[in-house]
Amino acid sequence: MSFKPIQKQVDDWIHSHGVRYFNELTNMAQLTEEVGEVARIIARRYGEQSEKESDKNKDLGEELADVIFVAVCLANQTGVDLEEAFQKKMGIKTERDHDRHQNNPKLK
Repeated sequence: MSFKPIQKQVDDWIHSHGVRYFNELTNMAQLTEEVGEVARIIARRYGEQSEKESDKNKDLGEELADVIFVAVCLANQTGVDLEEAFQKKMGIKTERDHDRHQNNPKLK
């Protein structure tokens, strides 16, 4: 799995279509907004709230892609190699949680 092509694709798009990256605080606010849109779909489509007519055509995949796009923007502008960071995080989670979920009675 490689994040490098994704990070490059976003960077190329920003420089050819977006002029420049928004600053980090603006992108953090944008990320929060996009996560909120995902939460709204999940809450209404899979939770107990009824879905508004105006929300029925919203595409969960598209909203998740918005989250990824902004997260990649933040990674690019702060110098984070997502491939390296993701592999490191998976190692940490595997070591820390190797039997935690298997032994969780709530999941059985």
